[in-house]
Parts: sequence; structure tokens; C-alpha cells
Amino acid sequence: MKIAAAQIKPIDGNIESNMAMHVHWIDEAVLQNVRLIVFPEMSLTGYQRERAEELSLTEFDLRLDVLQKNANENNICIVAGAPIKIDSKIFIGSFILQPNKQIEIYNKQYLHNGEEIYFESSFNFNPLVQIENENISLAICADISNEKHVEVAFQNNTSLYLASIFYTPNGIDEAYFKLANYAGKFNMNILMANYVGESYQMNAAGRSAYWNNKGELIKSLNETEERILITEI
Repeated sequence: MKIAAAQIKPIDGNIESNMAMHVHWIDEAVLQNVRLIVFPEMSLTGYQRERAEELSLTEFDLRLDVLQKNANENNICIVAGAPIKIDSKIFIGSFILQPNKQIEIYNKQYLHNGEEIYFESSFNFNPLVQIENENISLAICADISNEKHVEVAFQNNTSLYLASIFYTPNGIDEAYFKLANYAGKFNMNILMANYVGESYQMNAAGRSAYWNNKGELIKSLNETEERILITEI
């Protein structure tokens, strides 16, 4: 099964332009027969805190229709991030769009310092996605800093762990170390998607990557280019 991580530079607060960017990279992935593509944290809005409620999307947001249509027509699973509003609460989440299925939601469990002012955390939205022979669990950014998160994925027989992040150059080496360690320790493949460029007045580190279940780094991207990383399990 071919999988892809999209390394992108979202336009802060511009959902329309970011949606078009998502479609572009999904189309590129479809040309390579990719079955799953994952985007970074809050990829549809850019990383936002203060504007989170204003920019939030819901499970039934009509703006997601273009992604669902793409998933249906091209037999691809799409994982895209945004502030997500559920019952008047705002979460940092990922929409999981599978062919001809209802949209599922993953919500960030472990918030970065300062995010708790604008977002709730939740352990109630943590679906196990199944594609072909893979059991897939999701993580968002600070989730990967807590090994308990990966332990739960392991207990759920996860074979592929998807990490959508926004890491700066100061933290990316630590992320690499942790993800490689998790992959080998918990016998799971790990695919990570990060930003490039500047967002929220911080520089992103890029270096989106894939580790196999032995903890070996198989593929990675550089620090600056918008690209998709395609690999095969």
C-alpha cells in the first residue's frame, strides 16, 4: 500500500486557498496510486490559536465536500487538520475522509503549553482506521511527546501511526529521535507530516519522514520544499 505525507506551507487563515492546495497535492498522490495521504497539524487553516473559533470547521462543514468527493472518486483516504468545533467546544483535530464513508474525527489529546487557553483536549475522538491490512492510529504534534499516546496505539494493534505536526527547527531533532524510538519499540510504521515556511510567526522545520517498524528512517524530505513524500508499506 502506498502512503504519502504532504509537506506544505499553508496560508494563515485562508481556508479557501489551503483547500485548493490540499486538492493539488491529493491529485499528485492519486497519480502515484497512493491510498492514504496525511497533512500537517491544522493544515486547512494554518496553525492558529487566537482565531481558532472564527476559523473552526465542523464534521458536516460543506467546505469538506471537495475532499470527500476526491476520496470517493479516487479511492484515497485523506487526513486533513483544522480547529474543529464540537458541541460549542474547540479542538485541534484531524478530519479522516475515506471513500464513501462518514467523516471521522481525531482530536488532539496532549496540548502544547498555551494551547489550553483556546482549545480543549479530548480522549473521546480516537478512531482506529482500517485500510487494507493496516490498523492506523493518528497523533497531532504534542501527542508524540507523550509515550502513553503511542502505548495506547500499540494496545490497539496499530501497524501505522500517522503524526501531523508543526515543529520548528529547535524541536525537530527530538521529534525524529522519539518517532524512530517508538517505531522500533512498538513495532509500527510511522509517517510524519510537517510544515515548511513561516506560520504563526515561527519557522517550520519540514523534514517530513517515514520510519519502518524497526525504527529505521526510510525516507525524508528537506527543510524548505513543499512536496509529498510517497512510500510503500
